[in-house]
Amino acid sequence: MGGRGRGSRSRTQRKHFRDGRENVWKRPKSDSASSDPNSNNNSENKTHWQPFATQNPAFDEYYKEQGIVTAEEWDTFVEVLRTPLPAAFRINSSQFCEDIKSQLENDFMNSLKAETTDGGEVEAIRPLPWYPDNLAWHSNFSRMQLRKNQTLERFHEFLKLENEIGNITRQEAVSMVPPLFLDVRPDHFVFDMCAAPGSKTFQLLEIIYQSTKSGSLPDGMVMANDLDVQRCNLLIHQTKRMCTANLIVTNNEAQHFPGCRADKNGSKASEMEIEPQISQLLFDRVLCDVPCSGDGTLRKAPDMWRKWNPGMGNGLHSLQIQIAMRGLSLLKVGGRMVYSTCSMNPVEDEAVVAEILRKCGGSVELVDVSSELPQLVRRPGVRKWKVRDKDLWLASHKDVSKFQRYHILPSMFPSGKSYVAPANTDLEHENGENAISEDGIQPTEDASTEDLIEEVSELPLERCMRIVPHDQNSGAFFIAVLQKLSPLPAIQEKPSKKRNLFKKNPELQGKLLDQVTEDNSGLEPDSRDVAVEKISEAATEADLIVDEPDEVDMEPDPSNISNQDSEETKALVNGETDSGKAVGKRKLQLQGKWKGVDPVLFFKDESIINSIKMFYGIDESFPFDGHLISRNSDKNHVKRIYYVSKSVKDVLGLNFRVGQQLKIASIGLKMFERQTSREGTSTPCSFRISSEGLPVILPHITNQILYASSVDFKHLLQYKAIKFADFVDAEFGEKASKLMMGCCVIVMRDSKTMSNPIKVDASTIAIGCWKGRSNLSVMVTAIDCQELLERLSVRMEAEKGSSVQENKFNVDELQLNGASKVEESETTQLVADA
Repeated sequence: MGGRGRGSRSRTQRKHFRDGRENVWKRPKSDSASSDPNSNNNSENKTHWQPFATQNPAFDEYYKEQGIVTAEEWDTFVEVLRTPLPAAFRINSSQFCEDIKSQLENDFMNSLKAETTDGGEVEAIRPLPWYPDNLAWHSNFSRMQLRKNQTLERFHEFLKLENEIGNITRQEAVSMVPPLFLDVRPDHFVFDMCAAPGSKTFQLLEIIYQSTKSGSLPDGMVMANDLDVQRCNLLIHQTKRMCTANLIVTNNEAQHFPGCRADKNGSKASEMEIEPQISQLLFDRVLCDVPCSGDGTLRKAPDMWRKWNPGMGNGLHSLQIQIAMRGLSLLKVGGRMVYSTCSMNPVEDEAVVAEILRKCGGSVELVDVSSELPQLVRRPGVRKWKVRDKDLWLASHKDVSKFQRYHILPSMFPSGKSYVAPANTDLEHENGENAISEDGIQPTEDASTEDLIEEVSELPLERCMRIVPHDQNSGAFFIAVLQKLSPLPAIQEKPSKKRNLFKKNPELQGKLLDQVTEDNSGLEPDSRDVAVEKISEAATEADLIVDEPDEVDMEPDPSNISNQDSEETKALVNGETDSGKAVGKRKLQLQGKWKGVDPVLFFKDESIINSIKMFYGIDESFPFDGHLISRNSDKNHVKRIYYVSKSVKDVLGLNFRVGQQLKIASIGLKMFERQTSREGTSTPCSFRISSEGLPVILPHITNQILYASSVDFKHLLQYKAIKFADFVDAEFGEKASKLMMGCCVIVMRDSKTMSNPIKVDASTIAIGCWKGRSNLSVMVTAIDCQELLERLSVRMEAEKGSSVQENKFNVDELQLNGASKVEESETTQLVADA
């Protein structure tokens, strides 16, 4: 009968969306062109694509008044904002890290010298001086230039390939800054609250792994969270390249993230066969990079120019406070939290930090980090600013009219003080008529700020950091470092008058919400990299939630978990759960209370585990018990087995004990994968080692492992499959033929190391292969093969060059010694003749 989607209902076509959704990548035709009656659709009058307009009078007025830069440097500031953002990237901690850095320093820095650059910089590419170990690089070419300029093609292809492989991450320079101020150590539990797209999460994982030996795992872990499911998938894709067992990706609301406190009177750990290690989810470090209006990314997203308005920042203020307060409540005493935005708006920056400090009293300190990263040019935070609401400038909460106070909050102002007008003191004209308009806005003839009394914050907000574009040719960013000195005070506030007002007058609530929607109109989800799609949520739900729950109430009470949940939890831990109701051909997956999410189960099939151990000869030093995870409730159809570190195992055990409050999107490292081919099902072990898991388990494998010469290793990568008799090293081919059929590991033997086995370290190069009946074939993607071949060629040429230089030195030394001996013998002969 027809294919999918060819029934009675017609398929959705692209044309159906033309009117419903604006294409932000096309500049709209000018009104004059469309209204000109003489145009006659001639080709001369057709409007071609033009760059986005890089000006906005409201933006200029707003930031001139806020004084984030001096009047003298305003022109320079705006001029830089209107230029494209230079490309920047970071070298990831892979086994080829030093090779890539050497290629950049010795090859591209020299070959690109002749290229004309923008921004007045001499060097075409250079390492960022403030980033440790020259691992972050700044290119003075925009992404558009890299794509269009033919002379930059080789450099562009290099960036594309290395980024796809995972050896580099293309990331805005200022976005690399916040993780550096967290002071992360390998044993820390780190929480990235709004993590997508994942570049900062990748940085945090790299820092945790820095001092870890090859084949071992750090004691710490990273939990990366994002509310949006699609952005979670992007986050998983980014961090997958790290090949880590120390990561959990969750899909919870950041402002209501569960604390996972185990109930002392609840189900015992022994009943669920989990050893209790931690009783509450607390973190040593928290990265709070909140959703924001994103006007610091104007150079990267020029479409923001036409969308920008002051209401964008006002609408997100409450949500930002909630997320930051939740982050502090999950932070251990003595821990550090970094609050950051890619916005220049003080309402989203200093105003949020000031409100956090007021709410927390003396339990949280704003840390002065001016001595850290001295080569990073930054400016102190501001202590005075104003709030803009439509056409009105507001210097304090006293200037806010009665009906504006639902969305213009006291916390937006420097002092944070609320103003309650005395009863019956509404502004009136001389004739007694009320001077407040129907929409609650106080009318004014002049919106100037000369008559307003400015507030100045008493808090040390100058300890915050502002990065502005024209200081180091970058984007704009705001960073504040907070340290938790003691437990947070219980926050108890009186019932909000706002809620009572809305209860009495529901029509007013609808009217005011419409006003916020109007203020935030024109926003697109893709206008920045950090969740701008949450703006509508911030402008409605967040603004209505004024009463902050106290620290205790912010976490679900485990005692309220029903017996049914407890039974489900026990069953899930043991891998015996009903997968839910059937939806079509596939059953609805269930992860605790989260429907439609793949379950997370401890894998305990002893027969499969023992077959893996026996087949690969995995020694007892590698911990298996309680570290294997599956995502399928049907034990007989498990396709992938994941491996988790001890820290992740402990968090997962706690999550089971509290009724699976965490909605886990991804966990651990894919270690084993079921071989589904006909040959694979007839092998002693039906699971092969995945490429991601190989570096972790490699030092512990004693069977199904061979050591190949560099020539044979390159041939495998080139030809993908080689018969046993065709290897250059006949002895290697014979050994390969004697392996058991199935997955095996081939390690490249260094030319200087001929012994077997070799010592495995971070520089060891190994690939997974399949031993068939007559040949050996690689189980590596084509692009990975290409990258490995290129890297090996570069490395071998370097070794060859060094060996030639060494040989030349030895020859010169021999010649010198020979000459000196001849000279000595001639001298002796002369003496004898005399």
